[in-house]
Formats: sequence, structure tokens, C-alpha cells
Amino acid sequence: MLNARTISYVALFAAMTAVGALIKIPIPYIPFTLQILSVYLAGALLGPRLGLISQLCYVLIGLIGLPVFADGGGIGYVFKPTFGYLIGYVMASFVNGWLIHRYQLVKVKSILAANLASLLTVYLFGCIWLYAAMNWFMQTSFTFNQTILYGFLLPVPGDLLLCFLCTLFIVQTRPRMGRFIIREENAKPWAKPTL
Repeated sequence: MLNARTISYVALFAAMTAVGALIKIPIPYIPFTLQILSVYLAGALLGPRLGLISQLCYVLIGLIGLPVFADGGGIGYVFKPTFGYLIGYVMASFVNGWLIHRYQLVKVKSILAANLASLLTVYLFGCIWLYAAMNWFMQTSFTFNQTILYGFLLPVPGDLLLCFLCTLFIVQTRPRMGRFIIREENAKPWAKPTL
């Protein structure tokens, strides 16, 4: 059962992801946005379950029609080549939260590794969906090499920069902001020593 304070945090991170979608740099096929910042932060500060819920709420709000995605919203968005990245956001926030809270990561290198794992999760889902959507939904001949180029190589440099910046922010912020959620949602008797 989620209390009011926890619900407000979940809503905040869902809203942050929506705001990040509005700040975009158009590149071929996959626009560069600031959404990934909220994915890192949701997992790190809310934990795996609440991080996932915050990003799932964001995706569901967009699918019911609110224009919170980079190119609008609505149920038809599932047929867009970029929808896989949204699925990736949901899964990546869980991966990030699980790694950070399961192993009680506190050091810069460790949190950076968790963020990079999240980033790879986003691109894994994103590239798979991009390839499938371009070939099946859009009925175009889109090769594996094109998928890697447009779906990963072109957009990833900016996301890597955000990954490093967000790591530093998490290291400074998490000990203060995440304490009550970590205790309520993520305290496990099998937690590993801090890394």
C-alpha cells in the first residue's frame, strides 16, 4: 500500500519524464531528449518497484491520449518506431533501482555502472522495437546495421553525457532524498555490503 508521500514522489518522477520529452534535439529516427535523466533518478531514489511504477504511469498517461511523449501521445504510439524506448524506460528504472538498492551502491563508479546498465536496457528494447516497427509496421527495408546506427550510435553520445552527470547528482542526492523510501520499500535482510 502506497502512502500519500510515496504517491507524490511517483507522480513527480512521471511528470519529470514528461517534461524531459519536451526538451528534444531532432536527429534521424530517434530524437534526443532529457527523459533518460528521470529514468536514472527514479530507480536510484525511489527504488526498483516505485521507479518502475513511475515510468509505467508516464507511459500509460501517454497511451490514453495526453501528449506527453516526444511526438505526442495516444494508443497509436505503440506503432511508432520509438515506442520501444518507452518500454525501455520502464524496465531500466527497475534495473537501476534493483542494482543500486540490492547492492547498496554509494560510490561514483558503482552508481555509474548501474546507470550504464539502465542505459543499455533502454537501447536494447528501443533497438529491437525500432527494427521491428520499421520492417513490419512501416513496411520499409530497415537493416540491422541501420538499426544500430540510427537507434544506438547516433543518439547514445548525449545519453552517455547525461549518464555521467546524473551519476554525480545521485551520489550527492540519494543519501538525503531517498532515506524514507529505501527503508519502507527496499530494506532487505539479504542486502549486500555497500559498494
